[in-house]
Amino acid sequence: MEGGKVIARRNDIIFLRKLLRAMKDPKTKFDPSRFASEGRDYLYNYVNENVEPVNEERRTFLKGLIIGVSAVAVLGSIPRVLGYLNQPLTTLPKFPTLLLVDSNGDPVKASDTTLIPVNSPIITLFTYPMVNDPNFILRLGDAQGNEVQVPPAKVTVPATGEVYLFPGGVGPKKSIVAYSAICQHLGCRPPEIHFYPPQYVSPAQLSAADPNLLTPQALAAARAANVPAIIHCDCHGSTYDPYRGAAVLTGPTTRPLPTAELVWDPSTDYLYVTRMIGVPIFGAPNGNDLEGFPLPTMNSDYTGTTEVEATINTFR
Repeated sequence: MEGGKVIARRNDIIFLRKLLRAMKDPKTKFDPSRFASEGRDYLYNYVNENVEPVNEERRTFLKGLIIGVSAVAVLGSIPRVLGYLNQPLTTLPKFPTLLLVDSNGDPVKASDTTLIPVNSPIITLFTYPMVNDPNFILRLGDAQGNEVQVPPAKVTVPATGEVYLFPGGVGPKKSIVAYSAICQHLGCRPPEIHFYPPQYVSPAQLSAADPNLLTPQALAAARAANVPAIIHCDCHGSTYDPYRGAAVLTGPTTRPLPTAELVWDPSTDYLYVTRMIGVPIFGAPNGNDLEGFPLPTMNSDYTGTTEVEATINTFR
């Protein structure tokens, strides 16, 4: 830390160096042809066997690298793979505009509730603006599971008193929102931080096992704010209001989750992510959301795609 700002994602840089050493070592040689055919399973197993255990945080980081590594791995060139992984930190001049796509590369349609159901307990994520920046995408509803319009709201940053405007939900019913999936307290990531649908904002969760434990303060805050669902971090108990720009409901965090601004094109029903709003993403180098490892699916004109992925349901 320097001047209260995070200089770099030190753990990720250390991990990349260890990965590069393993890939260069003849005893633990990385096989790009196997990676091209087996995909992420090969990469996860390779890292787990030759670098370090793959926990959920490391898995999230690797997911951000997979598309770019795939593109060079199919060429059968270890130097190309290493070159991609060994790229320096980059600072983008502006936020990219990326089309949200599914695992097949098809555009996600806002009216299609298959991938993004109402009040889904499945942690559904996309990466933006850099490879290690996961974001929740949510289709919010009421306690009965009906989609609700999420209006614009003024969001206060308790740490500074700053106020900024959350633009509200998008889509046919203005119910779709997206927020950084990194807790603003100490940087915990899914599944420790995740969305709690209405049926799980209940006293039963006060005695649930991690990562589904609710604190009494979180439950009381949700009821006081009259919100049916919340985003809650099991690491230390921070709670956010997804209906009002991920505003802080309970500490220890003193900063809201940054908003990933979505734009809906009604002519195609497609969804785009265009910028981050609010405080910097936790862990952004130098406090700059645009510094880091760019998404390999971003084009030179700062357009491209980012994949929406339904991961796990922690409540099962």
